[in-house]
Amino acid sequence: MPTLVFATNNDHKAREIELILGGAYTIKTLKDIGCTEEIEETEDTLEGNALLKARYVKEKYGYDCFSEDTGLEVDALDGAPGVHTARYSGEAKDPEANIALLLKNLEGKASRAAQFRTVIALLLNGEEILLEGVCRGRIATAKSGTGGFGYDPVFIPDGYDETFAVLGYDVKNKVSHRAKATAKLQAYLQEH
Repeated sequence: MPTLVFATNNDHKAREIELILGGAYTIKTLKDIGCTEEIEETEDTLEGNALLKARYVKEKYGYDCFSEDTGLEVDALDGAPGVHTARYSGEAKDPEANIALLLKNLEGKASRAAQFRTVIALLLNGEEILLEGVCRGRIATAKSGTGGFGYDPVFIPDGYDETFAVLGYDVKNKVSHRAKATAKLQAYLQEH
């Protein structure tokens, strides 16, 4: 089975990608390749952060790899939290605090429309490829469900009445932003 290095320390994301790829690849994380340092996301776009992380792994460890950055973009908040999704409530990257701040900032807003956007940067055979997946939906008025991670308890994808946290991985891994970007990654890898 081929191995892919995923420039992340987020075990949830790594597992999700592995499931979406249907076991066709073994996914190695930063920890698996001996990278213990935090790769600072200093760019002001999802594309920039994804490329930054993948380039770091290639330069420091020599692996072809892929990385991703994901942002929750809420229409009524002018696209916020966007590139700051993980740190929306501060540097602690606390999902509970992030959700609480998001719900507070949406109080009284007529529109709760939002989208998750994932950008995957793939470094392969000297090339840099960017792949994007978008999942439109809306923000719930309160948390529901225990599955998933991050903003899953408050994001309801279009075509559904429940949050990703309620719907679970079977649904999420078919319709999510990460699923769509990963499908493009899989198609690219199969072609090349």
